[in-house]
Amino acid sequence: EVQLVESGGGLVQAGGSLRLSCAASGFTVYDYVIAWFRQAPGKEREGVSCISGSFNTKNYADSVKGRFSISSDDAKNTVYLQMKNLKPEDTGVYYCNTFDNSLPWGQGTQVTVSS
Repeated sequence: EVQLVESGGGLVQAGGSLRLSCAASGFTVYDYVIAWFRQAPGKEREGVSCISGSFNTKNYADSVKGRFSISSDDAKNTVYLQMKNLKPEDTGVYYCNTFDNSLPWGQGTQVTVSS
């Protein structure tokens, strides 16, 4: 079964850090562009960052550049999102998926940043 499972969210104060994990099964993340998305309350889902293992490229939304870092562990078939200097506006449910959203959305992981 093709599946992505997000974890690692939580409640942190502004300026804090979290590391999110996106564990894949049924396919190899190296062969795809995997992206992190987030959805804040009352807002549309937006792209945050993406990584291509085969092309060795990483991209970030302007709002998170310099604070977030995406990486992958091919042995664990997992993509990570290291988030530092978190801001209240980073609050939302974080999801991972292929860049073109070709997989069913998972439950996501909640990130709440208090001011």
